[in-house]
Amino acid sequence: MEQRKILITAALPYANGYIHLGHLVEYLQADFWARFQNLRGNDCAYICADDTHGTPIMVRAREMGITPEKLIANSWEEHFKDFGDFQIQFSHYSSTNSDENRKLCEEFYKHMKEKNHVSRKTIKQLYCNHDKMFLPDRFVKGTCPKCGSKDQYGDSCDVCSATYSPADLKDQHCAICGSSPVDKDSEHIFFELNHFKEYLQKWLPKHTSGEVKNKMLEWFNEDLRPWDISRDEPYFGFAIPGENKKYFYVWVDAPMGYVSSTLQWCQKTGRNFEDYWKSDKHELYHFIGKDIVYFHTLFWPALLKAADFRTPTAVWVHGRLMINGEKMSKSKGTMVPARCYLNHLNPTYLRYYYATKLNSSLDDFDLNFEDFTNRVNSDLIGKITNLASRGAQMLNKKFNSIMSECDFDGLKLIHKFQRQCEVIESYYEAREFAKATSEIRTLADEANRYFDEKAPWKSTDEAATQKVLTSTLNMFRILAIYLKPILPVYSAEAEKLTQEKPWMWNDLQKILTNHKINAYQHLASRIETEKVKAMMDESQKINQEISTQRAKSSTASTATVAVNAGGGTSEIEIDDFMKIDLRIAKIVNAEAVPEADKLIKLQVDLGDGKPRQLFAGIKAAYKPEDLIGRLTVVVANLKPRKMKFGMSEGMVLAAGPGGSELFILSPDQGAQPGQRVK
Repeated sequence: MEQRKILITAALPYANGYIHLGHLVEYLQADFWARFQNLRGNDCAYICADDTHGTPIMVRAREMGITPEKLIANSWEEHFKDFGDFQIQFSHYSSTNSDENRKLCEEFYKHMKEKNHVSRKTIKQLYCNHDKMFLPDRFVKGTCPKCGSKDQYGDSCDVCSATYSPADLKDQHCAICGSSPVDKDSEHIFFELNHFKEYLQKWLPKHTSGEVKNKMLEWFNEDLRPWDISRDEPYFGFAIPGENKKYFYVWVDAPMGYVSSTLQWCQKTGRNFEDYWKSDKHELYHFIGKDIVYFHTLFWPALLKAADFRTPTAVWVHGRLMINGEKMSKSKGTMVPARCYLNHLNPTYLRYYYATKLNSSLDDFDLNFEDFTNRVNSDLIGKITNLASRGAQMLNKKFNSIMSECDFDGLKLIHKFQRQCEVIESYYEAREFAKATSEIRTLADEANRYFDEKAPWKSTDEAATQKVLTSTLNMFRILAIYLKPILPVYSAEAEKLTQEKPWMWNDLQKILTNHKINAYQHLASRIETEKVKAMMDESQKINQEISTQRAKSSTASTATVAVNAGGGTSEIEIDDFMKIDLRIAKIVNAEAVPEADKLIKLQVDLGDGKPRQLFAGIKAAYKPEDLIGRLTVVVANLKPRKMKFGMSEGMVLAAGPGGSELFILSPDQGAQPGQRVK
């Protein structure tokens, strides 16, 4: 059979967060398939990278007081280690913040312009005057226009799942500082997606599943809307050539990372890049989640077509992960970080369990930890590993680790195991991993029945006993080869046991006889429920700490007058400073804002008998009742701004890292409300 040349990609993980168990559905699924192809002797490369650009990266870096480049470098190291420890084997793992990716974005954009696929339009966007930036949808919060749920993001409601534009939200406010945004005009650059409507209508049925095709073709009942591919500064990303203060939207350079990462891999290995992205000479597949189908089956193939690049052979889409029957939640601790899992449990267990659930459909699947524990303990440990443990240890002890011949019944069963090769192979090829593992479990049941019926521990016929053990170990060996794409480390340990070179798929047809094995070494142990509980407890703690830390960072950022993207304070002239009117104020009333995690509403007297209202992010440091009657320092001439919770007419000065370690400034005794601070 001719060797296939295959390139596969998984969606690029975003650099502004940890890898969690939901992410791993995709990366493990792709890893299973890539390993299977290589096990069969095909040449399958698995390419991925960190997705590193966009407003969230910029804002998060600013909150942390570091550069975006430092943030994404740290993220890359953490992601790469998590993937490696889960036994995910990338051929190349890169970053979208690379010179190769920038040049490709510019090349694609040049093609778009030359072929008149680009247009311009002035649009109104929500703009935060406080943070001096246009707000992406996820940086606007407010009340859902459909169900009335508060504190929802600007693109969709987590409560009723409605989708809308940020302008539809009630009580709109900036998710960073809480102030009310304003409409502001900006000229944006658009990619004319409708130019490719006819092409995409023909492309979709050939390169996606029936489920995906039917869903995406619903968009074709009307013209396809132009796609906004530009963003205004401040923005962390690639500047658009020939434009002033315009950057490529992250969804331009993110999928471009598939191409640039392939280019880097080809340069590293001496492959021909054009065979993968400029012709249909090799196969190309994208593994993605159903939440990003729109980008990968409409925008992305149109961009590739516009730039004279080839499109994917197929886009394969999977469902979401549920935890114990519910949507993953940070507040409930069920959005489990990959590292948290690894601190308590063997990655082999999760790889096996996911394989028992994964198929080629878009259906969501549930990680129920009780089922997870029972299935791993019953199947992987109790049925499969049990064969190696009992068979090898008896052979080590009684027969100097020497396999002899197979007995008649055992050989008959081994041949049956081998004949299932084509069935299991077809399931792997179709990404029906649940069916493949089901077939493997059925074989394991038959092997255990054989072993129990022969009861070699009772036999007094040593030659017959040795044959039974030989047959049993051959059955285990076949099961371990079948599982190798899913359990590479487990199977590598089994290879050491049988003293063989790394198995390939055609090794299934071999039968070991008159062969010496190694002493049995532990392959896997049962999952302890206490470890699962410890993992969930740690997950809860980690997510709470992250939420608290981000709240502190947000508080600190709103109290800082001028911070640049690198975390340093911008210099001002003395004339600028003299414009600031700092006054002594007496706090005459204070109360917590129930809807806000950090804010206290203050009424302050500046000596004129006209109390002013302002909001301060000091709830973690002070009880409202302890503030009443205190003197503090406020910026008296700060322009009032409307916030979600009311009008704020000044700013309390505070110092410290944030949270419970934030301290309002207080004057010495003798100071009076209204006095100017000089």
